[in-house]
Amino acid sequence: MPARRVTATIALAALASLLAVNAARADGPAISTPGTPVVVANEPHQLTLSWAPSAWVEPGAEQPINYEVQAPLGPNTYRFLGSTTDTTITLTDLAPGTTYRIAVAARALGGYSDTSPTTTVRTAAGRATVSYLNLDWSPTNNQIQHLLKVTNTGTGPLDLSTVRIRYHLRFEGGNTSLVPNCDWAALGCDRIRQTVQFFVPPGGPPGAMTTPAPPYPAPGTPVPGWVELTFTDGTLAPGQSTGPIQLRHHRHSWSTIDERDDPSWLAATGQWTENDRITLDVDGVREFGDTYS
Repeated sequence: MPARRVTATIALAALASLLAVNAARADGPAISTPGTPVVVANEPHQLTLSWAPSAWVEPGAEQPINYEVQAPLGPNTYRFLGSTTDTTITLTDLAPGTTYRIAVAARALGGYSDTSPTTTVRTAAGRATVSYLNLDWSPTNNQIQHLLKVTNTGTGPLDLSTVRIRYHLRFEGGNTSLVPNCDWAALGCDRIRQTVQFFVPPGGPPGAMTTPAPPYPAPGTPVPGWVELTFTDGTLAPGQSTGPIQLRHHRHSWSTIDERDDPSWLAATGQWTENDRITLDVDGVREFGDTYS
């Protein structure tokens, strides 16, 4: 009988210990927060990060820890950038010359961590950058007005005919009417081409004959798109820029345009800035800007 009582006591103690561990884990993450990511190497098209490792809060049958590298976009919203079981990673899908906020979270079978503090880093410049000066102090009038300037930040000559710039915007209310204008350019407006592109919502325009009827956004839903700018010719030496290009866009009806939800819009400050929400490609390769940064 005494032996049985001892066995029961040990079993009850073990159960109480297990319940205590589970209660502790229920109160918070089972894995400690990884360290703030640190930039190890920053090169065009390649960013290497490292961080202090996480650990299980309670000892036991821990599973291997996987680290997810994320770019916070908003409350509980992240852009996934990569994952690894190591405490270092090289990211190759980021745009050059662009500012990113990057954090790390630990995940495992049966556990997770809080997200680390963020690191803000501007990736090394690629072959070209875009500078931006907003000329319009009222973002809700009937025009979009700004200056753009392309600078060769590479080591060799830049053929402007291979450059493509996109100013990303949203057409309010589904009104995709937009007239692009070049008012003045240091290299001449005759060497600049602009096209407007937008993305028709699923199902096509209202009244399209399809069976069954496809979903269509409610009236007032913004339609994403861009104004694309290309060059007919020209070459920039390293460090040289195109000089200012003054652009102005309006609707055919001259109705009001709300620029505040346009991804590439920045509030007017009277100063030039490298606006990395405007994208620039050279020979189809992203060299500057990321609207999801």
